[in-house]
Amino acid sequence: MSRLRGRWLPLTVLVGALAALIVSVAWVAGSGFERTGPTAMTGSLARDGPVRNLADADRAAERFASRWNLHAGEVMQFSKNYYAELLDAHGKHATEVLVEPGSGAVHLEYGPAMMWNTAYGMTPGRAPSRAAAIGPDRAVRIADQWLRDHRSGLHAAQPDAFPGYYTLHTLRDGHIVGMLSVNATTGDVWYHTWHGRFLRMSPAMDR
Repeated sequence: MSRLRGRWLPLTVLVGALAALIVSVAWVAGSGFERTGPTAMTGSLARDGPVRNLADADRAAERFASRWNLHAGEVMQFSKNYYAELLDAHGKHATEVLVEPGSGAVHLEYGPAMMWNTAYGMTPGRAPSRAAAIGPDRAVRIADQWLRDHRSGLHAAQPDAFPGYYTLHTLRDGHIVGMLSVNATTGDVWYHTWHGRFLRMSPAMDR
């Protein structure tokens, strides 16, 4: 009998360890936020019910932003989601988030906000492979060239500078259609394909 207990002991310890790991993972997932670096922004704000208009989206983005000592700026409504810029205490662009219309969940935007943002992305504080050398005027030229090659009839508006990249509205006949981003170091272009059709927007609201 003692020999049998000896055989089961390692398995019992393993099962206990796995159970503890599952509980800890569930706790982190339930919290909605996880810091993976000095200011890394991951996870999402808990669902708070349907978002029906720009004011609802602004409030949801503001609640998310407050966790990081930021505040919401420009808010846009698309057919698939709401988009909001987050600004720091000095009014500089910090990062970008999406607000899900059905649930009200808020999370970091896909693409550049996750992968290129050197302050609030997935790997904040990383050193670029070479110094950022692309200014805003050149970012517009890069964006316009990309649009000529891939989205005929569109051109880029003036850029908003985020840490490590620029985001620009795309225009057709002076009207907003969508947006794209330009990496400030490499000049790579990332078109935001996840928004759907542009509907309306509002500037930063009074706080």
